[in-house]
This record gives sequence, structure tokens and C-alpha cells, in this order.
Amino acid sequence: MTLNPTAVAQAAQRLNGIVNRTPVMTSRTLNQLTGREIFFKCENFQRVGAFKFRGAYNAVSQLSDAEKMAGVITHSSGNHAQGLALAAQLHGVQATIVMYEEAPAIKREATAAYGAAIVPCKAIERETVSAALTAERGYTFIHPYDNDNIIAGQGTAAWEFLEEVGDLDILLTPVGGGGLISGTALAAAGRSPGCRVIGVEPALADDAGRSWRDNKIHTLDTVSDTIADGLRTRYIGQRNLTVMRQYVHDMLTADEAAIIDALKFLWQRLKLVVEPSAAVPLAPFLSGQYTGPGQRVGIILSGGNADVAALSAYF
Repeated sequence: MTLNPTAVAQAAQRLNGIVNRTPVMTSRTLNQLTGREIFFKCENFQRVGAFKFRGAYNAVSQLSDAEKMAGVITHSSGNHAQGLALAAQLHGVQATIVMYEEAPAIKREATAAYGAAIVPCKAIERETVSAALTAERGYTFIHPYDNDNIIAGQGTAAWEFLEEVGDLDILLTPVGGGGLISGTALAAAGRSPGCRVIGVEPALADDAGRSWRDNKIHTLDTVSDTIADGLRTRYIGQRNLTVMRQYVHDMLTADEAAIIDALKFLWQRLKLVVEPSAAVPLAPFLSGQYTGPGQRVGIILSGGNADVAALSAYF
């Protein structure tokens, strides 16, 4: 397939009636604090609690019968794992998930509840273990982000967002492997061509921004220990980088203190229980780091699978 805005439009039709059409929220308090009009696309209310279900269902739905019979496999710290597990279950396909040992319990338990088999391993070994199992058992591998159908499916969140609120000046997403930002950028190009798409990632895991600026993939030596556990990828995908170079306008970082402040604001003031990764794109506005143009601002809250017990120490 060709990755362009049409691919996202087609995915949106495919997912209609399957995914939740998640709400858009605003905050007068936040608008007063920032001097901007900020809209949140609340993917924390998506099936499995995150946008990842969109891409996973889009990918599984287009597999051949033989690929479905083989079963699917991926490596994921949690949200893609849950998304693929549910998408596979809905299609009668067995899913195997390679998950790093320290993945949040809430994500691991939910993945198992959707019927997936979980293979634990060290975080640095996820790719190696999943590749070995794919070769040994003939599974169909569905990459968490470096996959055309995954990217197109993730872009449907922004497609819906822009359909509801109209043109935005800027649209921000968190960035891990690049699936959401690349899909979002394609959607914005199709629905709101004047919209600037900006990615935000933890300063402790800034490989995507460096890759985008240098037009080559930078790999982190180790898996980051950022609080934003959903963004703990060591590198972005080649497909994602290609789309980002053409359609993404800027990349920012947020330090850990700013991410925690944004998380607290979303929980305490907006009453939105999101995971730390989802709070990342709000951080540059609350901290005053972002001083660029853009009055109408869209932010995609990527998911709500928060380990409340673990995060309580920050409140």
C-alpha cells in the first residue's frame, strides 16, 4: 500500500463501528493559563484504553487466511500488546506477545485477559526473541509501529479529531516508535493541510527527534527509564521516519518534571486518568517551553492504562 492521507481515510471506513469514537475535551482553566484554545482527543476511552487498538485491528483485518491461521506475534510494552490481543481475538486469531519483564502489571494482565500468550524477556531482547519465535513457529509478525496498516490505523484518531473540531493550527502527539505521529501527520495533511504537526517525546528518550532532524535512524544504547513507559522505544521505524520527514513540522522534548506536572494537571484538574505517555505533549505548554505560533491546539491523549499504585508516589 502507499502511505498517504487516502490510506488513513480508507482505514477510517474500515474501523467505523469497530473502534470507539472517543470524546474531545476542553478546559477553560488550561486555556486561560496558556492563552490558547486547547482540544484533547481522549483515546484513553478507546477500546483497550489506548489508540493502539486502531492500528492493530486495521492490520489484522487485512491479513490473508493463511496469515491468520499462522497466528500473530509482536513485541510490546503493553498498549500495542493489548490492541493486537483484542484485534486477534475478534478475528479468531491466536496472538503471542513478547513483553519485557518490567512491563506494568495492568498492561500485562489485560493482554492476557484478551487471550494472548505472553512471552517475557529482558527489554533489550524483545526484537531478537520475537524474530526467533517468528522464524521457528511461522507466526505472522505485526510490528508495533513500522507497518503501513498500523500507521494508517493510528491516523484515524486524528482523522476523527479534525472531523469534529475543524481546522487546527497545531496538532501534537507523544512519540515513541512513530506510529501515532506518522499516522497523525498523514491525517492532518488530508483533513487540515494548514495544520502544523508536532511530536513530543521524553528528553530521556529523544531518538525520534534526532532521527527526524538528521534524516537517519538514531538508536538509544539502552531502554530509557522515563516515567512515560509507553514511549520506551530505542528507535523509530523506517516507514515512520519517511512519513515524518515529509509531513511532520517539528519535534520537541519534555523533561521528567514537566511530564509529571502535566500528568497531575490532567488527573486533578481535568479529571482525566491518563498514563504518563499521554501527558507528554501537554508538558511544553504547561511549562512554558513552547512559545511558537498556534492559537487552536489539538493534543491526542494516547491512552489511559495507568498503573495507579505505582504513580501514586508522584502525587
